[in-house]
Amino acid sequence: MERVNQTSSVSEFILLGLSSRPEDQKPLFSLFLTIYLVTITGNLLIILAIRSDPQLQTPMYFFLTFLSFTDICFTTTIVPRMLVNFLSHKTISYAGCLTQMYFIYALGNTDSCLLAVMAFDRYVAICDPFHYVTIMSHHRCALMVALSCSLPHLHSLLHTLLLNQLTFCDSNIIHHFLCDISPLMKLSCSSTFVNETVMMTEGSFILVTPFLCIAFSYIRILTVVLKIPSAAAAGKRKAFSTCGSHVTVVTLFYGSIFYVYLQPVSSYTVRDHMATIVYTVLTSTLNPFIYCLRNKDLKQGLRKLVGSRKLQAASP
Repeated sequence: MERVNQTSSVSEFILLGLSSRPEDQKPLFSLFLTIYLVTITGNLLIILAIRSDPQLQTPMYFFLTFLSFTDICFTTTIVPRMLVNFLSHKTISYAGCLTQMYFIYALGNTDSCLLAVMAFDRYVAICDPFHYVTIMSHHRCALMVALSCSLPHLHSLLHTLLLNQLTFCDSNIIHHFLCDISPLMKLSCSSTFVNETVMMTEGSFILVTPFLCIAFSYIRILTVVLKIPSAAAAGKRKAFSTCGSHVTVVTLFYGSIFYVYLQPVSSYTVRDHMATIVYTVLTSTLNPFIYCLRNKDLKQGLRKLVGSRKLQAASP
């Protein structure tokens, strides 16, 4: 594909995607369509199971409901555009590109904040169980969810507005499968100093702060659990089982994000595509399996949901 030169700001971008080889497009389309359908189905089942089971009306599952809903929205922001690119239309308008970037950052950071809130919930449940009901009241849980959703949107709006100030007058070819801030800044023919400074300061703060909250919560949890007498081994296993699934999700999510974003824009390469797929697509796909496989209450809720649907289908 030839380099496209412009004499003024570009009106559209070309997303090269994961592969430029024609023979790869249909297999990639089938793969990501399957992943997308599994993601939507799995997260919807979690939401329905939690909403329909009275035993799952606790703060932990309240937060998990919003995490699953955010994952559905997050994946929908990315994968349908990828599917279109695989089959035909690789161009995206300037406004469409900035809109996609806005929602990627808003929803991705909402995921990050919700993971931090869920870690805090586990910290209170294990380290201060006698005050759990008071601390994790419904009003406080709703407030934490509201902050987890609103702050990332302000963060995303800041970076989108700053990116909109840049001039793109050389190439409109994005070596990526989505509109991300790093490859877009590499295309700019104006100074990106302000954008990079804000990204490395405010952006790092927004990204690292939830991670530090999670790390602190689980260090305290580990300290408390290890102090449980060996005679109470069942208590230890239960404590670790309630946290194990969350730790797995956090490791996948933050490991890939740190690999992509905690580096200078100039060092951003095509090799970062795989890490981007992990936190944008695979984490949302794996979440339902990770939480269900390690959580007996949620598995029981899913069985009740499926059983009730079978009864409804069998009834005349």
